[in-house]
Amino acid sequence: MTNNNIILFDMDGTLSEPRQKFHSELLLDFRKIINYSEIGILTGADYSDIQFQLDKIMRFSEVRFHMHLLPCNGTKHYAPPTTAQDYFKLKYENSMPNQLGKACFRELFKILSEQQTEACYHDIALTGHFVNYRGSMINWCPIGRNASKEQRAHFIQYDKKEKFRERLVENIQYKLNLLCPGKTIVTQGGQTSIDIYPTGWDKTYALRHFPEKTCWFVGDACHEGGNDHEIYKHLKKEGRAFQTSSPIETGEIIRNHILPAIMHS
Repeated sequence: MTNNNIILFDMDGTLSEPRQKFHSELLLDFRKIINYSEIGILTGADYSDIQFQLDKIMRFSEVRFHMHLLPCNGTKHYAPPTTAQDYFKLKYENSMPNQLGKACFRELFKILSEQQTEACYHDIALTGHFVNYRGSMINWCPIGRNASKEQRAHFIQYDKKEKFRERLVENIQYKLNLLCPGKTIVTQGGQTSIDIYPTGWDKTYALRHFPEKTCWFVGDACHEGGNDHEIYKHLKKEGRAFQTSSPIETGEIIRNHILPAIMHS
């Protein structure tokens, strides 16, 4: 039996390497968690990315019966199956164009097109699939989501040295504030991209799905400007948020901090 807890995990950098499969050594920790708590996978990515990264767990593991999928910062909620024959079912979703309005939504795409043109003048790869519209948010990757590991690694170093995404976030936010005042938030997403979503639709959005549960969070991008920052800051005040640097450290956080707490709650 599970108690009144749910532990929310970011995906890339927390449960897996960026855009790679779930770190298999964490499965034992997940099996221990479900004796005391539900699990939520809370990511800026869409459902198809979660499905790729958690494929075997979603299809075969007993963990699936206690796991909520919360893509697009929790603006979509897939409830866990209840029988062996069931699969994850979409329980809730929200729409970015409806929230922003048609004019603002179109202006956003104009700005991203301009910024992608500017990115061509920098020492970064250009591989295609730059903009990914996910229904309730937009993910823009200046090098493209088709980039290889080597191209991603080069971009990450370039980004750290030149503060490339930091400057892009400031620029895009400034332009959007002129055109659609107060309607949008722009943050760094993962290690190579930028997320844009309606104001208030950061990862704290997911908390509204679990009003009667005690929520915990583990993520890697908890710094200011990172896409885990808001929920980390919100739950850290109550001692229920943890920053990780890798799936290995996530396992240590589960075993040394979260499990001891929920076992006695």
